[in-house]
Amino acid sequence: MDDPIVDVRGVHKRFGDVHALAGVDLQFPRGRIYGLLGPNGAGKTTLINVLATLLKPDEGSATVAGYDVVEHPQAVRRKIGLAGQFAAVDAYLTGRETVEMVGRLYGLPRAEARRRANDVLERFNLIDAADRQSKGYSGGMRRRLDLAASLVGEPELLYLDEPTTGIDPASRVDIWDLIRELVAGGTTVLLTTQYLEEADALADRIGVIAEGRLVSEGTADELKDSLGSNTIRLRVSEVDAADAREVLAALGDVTESQRGTFTIPATDGNRTLLEVVRRLDDRGVEPLDLALERPSLDDVFLTVTGHAPTRSGDADTGDTAADGPGADGPDTETDTDTDDEAARAAGSQH
Repeated sequence: MDDPIVDVRGVHKRFGDVHALAGVDLQFPRGRIYGLLGPNGAGKTTLINVLATLLKPDEGSATVAGYDVVEHPQAVRRKIGLAGQFAAVDAYLTGRETVEMVGRLYGLPRAEARRRANDVLERFNLIDAADRQSKGYSGGMRRRLDLAASLVGEPELLYLDEPTTGIDPASRVDIWDLIRELVAGGTTVLLTTQYLEEADALADRIGVIAEGRLVSEGTADELKDSLGSNTIRLRVSEVDAADAREVLAALGDVTESQRGTFTIPATDGNRTLLEVVRRLDDRGVEPLDLALERPSLDDVFLTVTGHAPTRSGDADTGDTAADGPGADGPDTETDTDTDDEAARAAGSQH
């Protein structure tokens, strides 16, 4: 890959006996959204902390926008922004004060910080609420404010750690649209998420990490296709179950999850589906439900990690990276031993 914005080569990171990163290789280009998936404790947070210069790798190398994260950490920090899983905003500051403060932490002169704050607040539809304390903001508004603050430094690369956790579906769609607009404007995004449909909808390329290693990578379509052919799911009444079973058995290996509910491989996709319809019609069997189903990212996740995906909001997922401008101020919250160690190590550097 020519001139990747992130280039990770054989990175290892250990915390005592825990091998949090076990030789990660990862590259992705500028101006795209890269989705990073994995079960809790897989190493996602540790990798982001390395890329944000909060942790030093024990082995291997990593560059961001051409700068080595160990040799040139300040240069890296000038190139990045980071929005963590939980909106890192002070409830008693106004939206404008929050963004201006972050701009000042980036080293911007006061007038420039004020100008950029106004620009990003307007971009995120927060200008009307800019002079209200953020404690009165809705969850979606706080998330947009956090994103606005992460962009005041005009980063080339934005790390988004579970950006839509804990917000309502309508606000989630708004955030998706904003992320697409950022990328259309030239920003590169590294996205971690537990919502696999979010990665499917947004990411140009997806990497799946498990036990500290990148175990699968590709576009969403490539990952789905790697599991093989589509399947046909058929549900009929119990009266028609025997006839349906006989029809499907002539076309492939039949799985019957319960009486009257079947699946078979759709080796020829729509052609197989049409043949099923024709044969059922010849036997006088009327389906209650019939669908051609493609493997989903959930199927990919389960296959390559051995874990079912954890849904954000169903539990305290943790596995978050540090919040703050350019990752200068860690504010980590995790639920695994590995990531607790990462958080403590990150905090010890500041």
